[in-house]
Amino acid sequence: MNARIDPDTLEPVRNRWRRPLLMLALPLVLVAAGLWLWLTGGQSVTTDNAYVQQDKVSISSDVTGRVIAVGARESQKIRRGDLLIRIDPRPFEIALAQAEANLAAARLQAAELRSGTTGKTADVAGKRDAVTFARQELDRQQTLLKDGFTTRARVQSAEYAMAKAVSELNSAVADEASARAAANGAGTGTHPLVLSAMAARDKAAFELSRTEVRAPSDGIASQTSKVLPGQVLVSGIPTMSLVLSGRRWIEANFKETDLEHMRVGQRATVKLDAYPGQPIAGRVESIGAGTGSEFSVLPAQNATGNWVKVVQRVPVRIALPDDAPGAPAVPLIAGLSAKVTVETPK
Repeated sequence: MNARIDPDTLEPVRNRWRRPLLMLALPLVLVAAGLWLWLTGGQSVTTDNAYVQQDKVSISSDVTGRVIAVGARESQKIRRGDLLIRIDPRPFEIALAQAEANLAAARLQAAELRSGTTGKTADVAGKRDAVTFARQELDRQQTLLKDGFTTRARVQSAEYAMAKAVSELNSAVADEASARAAANGAGTGTHPLVLSAMAARDKAAFELSRTEVRAPSDGIASQTSKVLPGQVLVSGIPTMSLVLSGRRWIEANFKETDLEHMRVGQRATVKLDAYPGQPIAGRVESIGAGTGSEFSVLPAQNATGNWVKVVQRVPVRIALPDDAPGAPAVPLIAGLSAKVTVETPK
C-alpha cells in the first residue's frame, strides 16, 4: 500500500531550502561576474577624443598678380596638374620681352669688349716699337755727344722722348689689361654681363609660367571662395585648400594611463559619430613622441606652488588601410569625431 504525501507537509520543506539557495546564489553570481571581468577586463582601451585627419595643402601663388579665372569649385574632385587659378600673364609677358632685350644688349656689349681687346693689343705693339726707336735715338745722340758732333740739348730731348715712350707703353699695357679683364678672357656666352642677363631672362620666364597655379596632387578643392576673379593674389599668401586623396588616418588622443600595454601594430576599431553602426577596422601606426600640451602654443608651466596633476593626452595615429572593413562605404570627412578602441592584450 503506497503512502500519500500531503502537499501541505512539503510546503514548509520548500520554504526552508529556498532562502539558503537564494543566499548562496547571490555570492556565486558576484564571483562569476568578477571572474569574467578579471578574464576580459584590461584587454582594450577606448577614447572618444579622436578625429579623422587627412593631408591638406594650402594653395598659394609664386607671383603677385590679378586673378582672371578660378578653375576649381567648392568640393570639386581635382586631378594632379588641373588648373586651379589663372593670373593675368600680360605683365609677365612684358617683363620676359624686356629681359630678352637686355640679354641681347648684354651679348652685344660683351662682343664689343672682346673686340676692344684686339685694338688694345695692337696699340701696345705700336708703343713698344716707339720705345725701341726712342732708345736707339738716345743711344745715337749719346755716342755723338762723346765724339763732339751733337749738343747736350739734343741728348736731353732724346732722353725726354725715351721717357715719354716708356710712359705711353705702360699706359697702353694697363689699358690692355683692363680690356682683357672687362672681356673676361672667355667667350661671349660666358661673360658675366651675359650670364646676369640670362638669369634675369630665366626668372622672367619662370614667373610667367607660374601665372597658372596647378594642383600638386589629387584631392578635393576646399575654401575656393577665398579666391575670386579680379582679386590681387599676393605671392606666398595661402588661399584655397586641397584635401589630398588616398591618405587618411584617425588621430586618437589617449590618456597616458592607457599606454602601458599599447604597441604599434595592435588592432583597433573605429566608430564615427556620424556612422556609429558601421565600424571600421584599423591598426596602431604610431604613438606620439610628445603629449598634446608639449606642442601647444602656450605649454603649461608646472613649476608653480599651486600645481595640480592633470592626466595628459598622447596622440596615437590609427592607420586605416584602403581595404579595411567599412572604409569603402563610409565617407571619411576630415575633422569627423570618432570613438576608438584598441585591443591591448596583456
